[in-house]
Amino acid sequence: MSSWYVVHARPHQEQRAEVNLARQGYRVWLPMMKRARRRMKRFESGRAPLFPGYLFVELDVARQPWRPINGTFGVKRLLTDGPRPQALPEEFVAALREATGDDGVSTPAPPDLQPGDAVTITTGPFVECAAVVLRLAPRERVEVLLDVLGGQVPARLSRRSVIATA
Repeated sequence: MSSWYVVHARPHQEQRAEVNLARQGYRVWLPMMKRARRRMKRFESGRAPLFPGYLFVELDVARQPWRPINGTFGVKRLLTDGPRPQALPEEFVAALREATGDDGVSTPAPPDLQPGDAVTITTGPFVECAAVVLRLAPRERVEVLLDVLGGQVPARLSRRSVIATA
């Protein structure tokens, strides 16, 4: 019976490991998330691994050889518990599959925000700026008070473009 196992990838080589494991015939899964980042005064949106440094492989350890995974380009090692690989709980895999779309990109649920909550902007021109929630607006929007240029500026953003600051 096959289960999902965790593969620890070399730094920034998750996609290389994914390609090389697939070439060897393994079923591989690299969950991704959307990410916007500032680069040279421009904003680029792209995809990044949901779990940086890790990907998943489906194996039947009783029937499939699993030791070659450790020698695959881009792979640091297969996580084990003693001499054998450690399987992921089926509930975790099912919940993670449910949280990712058909394109393999995670779709985060909108945060539960309240007026007065401190948030950080995750997309758009105010990426990584601190803000405070003023009020929850209709159509999945939120009104925030941004801290920019030494002052506070009101803005209306998508609820998915802010995360609560711990």
